[in-house]
Amino acid sequence: MATSPTSSTSPGSPTSHLLELEDLRMYFHTQDGVVKAVDGVSYTLDAGQTLGVVGESGSGKSVTAMSIMGLTPMPPGKIHGGDVRFKGESMLTMSNKQLRGLRGNHIAMIFQDPLSSLNPVQRVGKQVGEGLTLHKGYKKKQAFQRAIELLDMVGIPNPDERARDYPHQFSGGMRQRAMIAMALACDPEILIADEPTTALDVTIQAQILELMQEMQRQHGTAIIMITHDLGVVADMADNIMVMYAGKPVEYGTTDQVFYSPLHPYTWGLMRSIPKRTLDDDQPLTPIAGNPPSLIDLPAGCAFSPRCPYATERCNTEEPTIREIEQGHSSACLFSGDAAFLKNSPIYDTASEGDGDE
Repeated sequence: MATSPTSSTSPGSPTSHLLELEDLRMYFHTQDGVVKAVDGVSYTLDAGQTLGVVGESGSGKSVTAMSIMGLTPMPPGKIHGGDVRFKGESMLTMSNKQLRGLRGNHIAMIFQDPLSSLNPVQRVGKQVGEGLTLHKGYKKKQAFQRAIELLDMVGIPNPDERARDYPHQFSGGMRQRAMIAMALACDPEILIADEPTTALDVTIQAQILELMQEMQRQHGTAIIMITHDLGVVADMADNIMVMYAGKPVEYGTTDQVFYSPLHPYTWGLMRSIPKRTLDDDQPLTPIAGNPPSLIDLPAGCAFSPRCPYATERCNTEEPTIREIEQGHSSACLFSGDAAFLKNSPIYDTASEGDGDE
């Protein structure tokens, strides 16, 4: 099981997890100022476990993943603190050769933009099978044949023909599926999926999520599912981390986050989930305003300018994430206040149900 995002284990200790992030801080130094893209992210991940990372665009989800993979450009990026450990060994001190041995083989990533992630002058089948020749010792023909099988697995029709096509001959959804096939090729121990189903229709989306879960069952793969939609991780994740302005604002099991959310930002995300019933006339409630600039964050709580429950204290005192109940943490000053938590949409739903009875 994952521990609280504030806990850690020492590198190389017998209790080390498959992946550990400890107070990771990745800043970008620009002409306009310092962008605190990732500012104190901590969590652990074990084999066979799925962590959902949710939040709006610009909350730091993808930069966290790129920092894990060692793909953040430096400069302008710079690690300002913390650590990333794979099986107890710090990845931040590894050489480029060591990192290349991990990427694609032990840790794979499905990137958010497949068009910019695929080589336009190489056939898709060659790109999907490239990791097999680099990491698994496959011959080129063997790797190409396996690439055809992988393309078939992710739902690409006529895979033996399409493997010989170039990325520009694929639709956006097919390119996304090719990226997924590439990530799954070497049966990685950790799969980081950055919005893996955004460009896909709902039928293919369900197939891809089922494929990832089947891979997890067969190989014990750990998955980090990055998304802006809580609904995507509802049935997949064991634990959920909600991010806002580069920081984790809530962390807990999926049941805890869905059935007893603690942070007003999480409440806002949940109110934005479309209802499944046609006769439900409750309108969607968007979160007011826009995410803050990561160069010039507001004083106090970064969410306070958009929070309908903010007080004067919220505008001056910066909250830190802390455990409110077993395994459930929040970065709201009032998350431990029972009266405050009555503002939760979950509480409203429960109250209405009690009244009906």
